[in-house]
Amino acid sequence: MPFIFQFQPINKSNSFANHLIILIFLIYSHTVINKIINTMPYRRLPNTDKSRLRALKTAHEKGKELPPFDLAFSQETLQKLSSFLPKYEKGLTEYQNTYKIQRQNNKDYSDKLKKAKMYISHFIQVVNMSIMRGEMPPKTRSYYGLPEDEKKLPSLNTENSLVEWGEKIIEGEEERKKNNLPPVTNPTIAVVKVNYDKFMDAYKFQKQLQENHKRAADHVNELRKEADDIIVKIWDEVESTFSDEPDEVKREKSKEYGLVYVWRKNELGSLNFFSYKNSYQQ
Repeated sequence: MPFIFQFQPINKSNSFANHLIILIFLIYSHTVINKIINTMPYRRLPNTDKSRLRALKTAHEKGKELPPFDLAFSQETLQKLSSFLPKYEKGLTEYQNTYKIQRQNNKDYSDKLKKAKMYISHFIQVVNMSIMRGEMPPKTRSYYGLPEDEKKLPSLNTENSLVEWGEKIIEGEEERKKNNLPPVTNPTIAVVKVNYDKFMDAYKFQKQLQENHKRAADHVNELRKEADDIIVKIWDEVESTFSDEPDEVKREKSKEYGLVYVWRKNELGSLNFFSYKNSYQQ
């Protein structure tokens, strides 16, 4: 809560006390205001790819438009920047593209996953109902990797479980066919296999897209470290070049190179000036 001081009306009995309070106020306000004026805001380094790229491009533009003797950072640093910037932009573009492709493919993949899950589930349910009706013996379940007395569906809530159980029932039905046992129908194993194969193709493709995106993300993580090092190097050299200038001039010139300065909250707290309720009364 802001501190508010309120003067009381001056009269002969408290004149000395009021003069003392005014003196204390003037000393306090002078100290506080000078502290704020002379406080240097801190330098905030970029922490996102967008802000990193902006900082690098701003410095690079300065490097292109100014001759070496006017540039506030070294030619060696400029060469590193010029070599790194295209790699960073390419890495970010690849990272964004792999993410975009993965998202675009996700709906098609999700649809095929749901359909495969439905057919696998229905096939096992038909087997269980046939056993309940006495049309098939309980040992039929063992062909599909199911316990003979297990009437519940296996969990099909993950990609890996669908891959596993789809393969088991396809192989199990093929084994029953070799033993001249009657096939399960509605759905037949042929229809289940068609939808399972579509899911598997989509599953492998989605995994490849995820791997591509992970590889791009890992590459960008490596580039971020290099980007941060170059930015720190540029900003240090720029501030060193303008170190003899007054603080305000130094900040303004540095900002032209992409440096960002931010005031801390406790440095620019709201100042409420003392309210002066009444004038001197002689």
